[in-house]
Amino acid sequence: MYTKIPAYLYEKNNIMRLILFTAIFAMLFINIFQPFNSRQWYPDISEFKYFFFSSLIILIGMLVVVISRLIMLAVVKTKSLNYWSYFTWVLIEILAMSLFYALFTKFIPKEGFSRDFMVIFRESVVNTSLIILLPYSILWLYLSWREKNSLLEKLSKTEPSIEIHRRNLIAFKDEKGELKLSIMLDNLLYIESADNYATIHYLNKSKISHFLIRNSLKWFDENLTKDTPLVRCHRSYIINLDKVKVLRKTKDGIFLETDTINSPDIPVSKTYYERVMTKFSKYSV
Repeated sequence: MYTKIPAYLYEKNNIMRLILFTAIFAMLFINIFQPFNSRQWYPDISEFKYFFFSSLIILIGMLVVVISRLIMLAVVKTKSLNYWSYFTWVLIEILAMSLFYALFTKFIPKEGFSRDFMVIFRESVVNTSLIILLPYSILWLYLSWREKNSLLEKLSKTEPSIEIHRRNLIAFKDEKGELKLSIMLDNLLYIESADNYATIHYLNKSKISHFLIRNSLKWFDENLTKDTPLVRCHRSYIINLDKVKVLRKTKDGIFLETDTINSPDIPVSKTYYERVMTKFSKYSV
C-alpha cells in the first residue's frame, strides 16, 4: 500500500476523462435512481426541468472533484503519492461532496428543513460513494488495461530491434559529435565516467583494453542504452548486461560481476536499481 500509484492516475488527460465520465455517470444516476429524495424537491415541475436542475446540482458538486484534482496535480510535482494517500484523497472527495449535497438537501428544498441533518448526511455519503467509486473503479480498470496493452505493444515492437543492436557496432562519439571508437557490443564491458571524460572498457584479443573519450556519461546513457543491454547502474557506470553473470547483494551494497577475468565488480546505486533489475531479467544469461 506504500507503493507509488501509477502515473496514469494523475496525468492531465486522464484526470479530464475522470471528471467527464464521473459527471455523466452522476447525472444518469441521479435522474434514474433519484437519490437524496431529490424528486420531492420539485414535485410540481416537469421531468425535463427536473433533469435540468438535478444535472446543474451534480455539475456544481463536481467542482469539488475539479478543485481536488488540480490540487493533486500541484502536489505530485513535488512529491509522489502512494496508494494510502490516494485512497485517503478519494475519501476526502466523497466526504466533501456528501457535505455539499447534505447542506443543499437540508436548506434548499422546503421539505429539507424538517429532516435531521445527520440522517441526510449519512444518506449522502452512501449515494455519493456510489456516484464516485463506481466510475472511478471503472476508469481505473480501463486505464490499467490500456497501460498494459501499450507496454505489450512496445515490447513487441522493440524486440526485433534488440536483436539487431546485438549484432551491431556501438559508435562512441566525443562531445563535438566526432566518431572516436566503434566496438562490437559483444566486446563492450562497461563505461566509466571521469569528470568530463568517459573511459570505455572493452575486450581486445581476450584482454581488457581502455579508451578515454571526452564526453559525458549522461550523453552515452541517453544515446546508447535504448533497446540494448547497456544500462546505467551508477552515476559513474554504464554496464553491458550481456556480460553480467552474477548480481551480488552484500552489506556494502549491490554489485554486478562480469564474465571477464580481471574485470572489477560494478556497483549498483539505489537510484538506478529498478532500471537495472528491469533490464537484468531480460538480457542476463
